[in-house]
Amino acid sequence: MQRRGFVAGAAALFLGACSKVADSSAGQSLFRASEKWHRGAQRLLGGGGLVKEYDRSEISPFFRGNGSQTVDTPEYAAAQAAGFADWRLEVTGLVTHPLSLSLDNLRRLPQRTQITRHDCVEGWSAIGEWTGPQLSSILEGAQLLPEARFIVFRCADTLGGARYYESIDLDDAFHPQTIIAHALNGEPLPVRNGAPLRLRVERQLGYKHAKYLTGIEAVASLEGIEGGKGGYWEDRAGYHWYAGI
Repeated sequence: MQRRGFVAGAAALFLGACSKVADSSAGQSLFRASEKWHRGAQRLLGGGGLVKEYDRSEISPFFRGNGSQTVDTPEYAAAQAAGFADWRLEVTGLVTHPLSLSLDNLRRLPQRTQITRHDCVEGWSAIGEWTGPQLSSILEGAQLLPEARFIVFRCADTLGGARYYESIDLDDAFHPQTIIAHALNGEPLPVRNGAPLRLRVERQLGYKHAKYLTGIEAVASLEGIEGGKGGYWEDRAGYHWYAGI
């Protein structure tokens, strides 16, 4: 846990300076090299194991939202008013069996509940209890094709006029603590925290935990997807694509 806290704090300091050097070729080379080192070191130091899970008595009294805290569209407002009964999670891309899953479909899958700490790049943390199916069970149902290497998450929210998205590799996608959460602390996911569905990829910083999920896409490469760097903040501010802690 000391290592996790140190890495989270160091990442906050590093990413806070990204915009100052991200436009230079030297800065881009530095970011690529440091990310490769970070990814290798994190997994060498035990990144393949489970992150710490907490007791219910340690749950934070309030789990704040950040980034988008709602989706400002008539379609989302209507979906919220209907209790997200018609919300669909589309599973597409390099899969044998594309899926279109409702919340009821997702709740019928085997569920995992885990109490974990969320570390935000802004420097704050909170502990919450998340419930949802493991991403691995969804991908196994869709049956990935052999050429699939990454999982891209499509979202309903926008920041600065662009739709949010994120991505992870198959190592994190099949990690047992990577889930598609529909509940926080035993209640349906609040809007500020990404209702009705959000990714929980517990080995990475908070900006990787995409909210307001509408789609999961299996791809062979991240090149050509949006800005080509694998995520909203990675494309715009030079954030590391791999944000392991």
